[in-house]
Amino acid sequence: MSSAVNHGPGTADRRPGPGGAATSHQELVARQKEQFGGMKFGCSFFGWLTATGTAVLLTALLAAVGAALGLNGTFGTQPADSQIRTIGLVSGIVLLVVVLVAYFAGGYVAARMARFSGVKQGLGVWLWAVIFTIVIGVLGFVAGNQVDLLSRANGLPRLPVNGDTLAGGGIITVAAIVLISLVGALLGGLAGMRYHRRVDRAGFEDA
Repeated sequence: MSSAVNHGPGTADRRPGPGGAATSHQELVARQKEQFGGMKFGCSFFGWLTATGTAVLLTALLAAVGAALGLNGTFGTQPADSQIRTIGLVSGIVLLVVVLVAYFAGGYVAARMARFSGVKQGLGVWLWAVIFTIVIGVLGFVAGNQVDLLSRANGLPRLPVNGDTLAGGGIITVAAIVLISLVGALLGGLAGMRYHRRVDRAGFEDA
């Protein structure tokens, strides 16, 4: 009498084939994304705080470097109009670089915290900045001191020229800042999400 017991398909039969691990990984990530994906305003808020802090630190660093190098007197021999244009151009480029780096960092942090939907987390960081700007603008308008309030709250470098000089290109400058901040936040969100995907793939490859 045989004592062998038929256990049905063996364990080896249930093991994934060559493409089984990849399929299981994709299915698992898809289920997790379905449950935990989407824009997380809490994570985006902390990403926005990161972007703001990064902008403040970069601005302070650049100001210190400029003061140490004595850049304030670099253009002293140029005509006044040429000096204003040169300073305005350099300051505008520096401003855009600071905004790009700051919001990239913010989007990255938000996506690392949320794990999924990196683009949406980056967009959330940008939306927090828009909301904050609108709220500060409204409060400043009500208080009757809008310009001073914004200059204290935005944490971003300001162009070292007067309002009359920027009147013609002010709209272009604002549009460029809005676009660059959005692009930086979205790219940071993508970079933060890709980190988690690499971790997931490494876990399945090692299994």
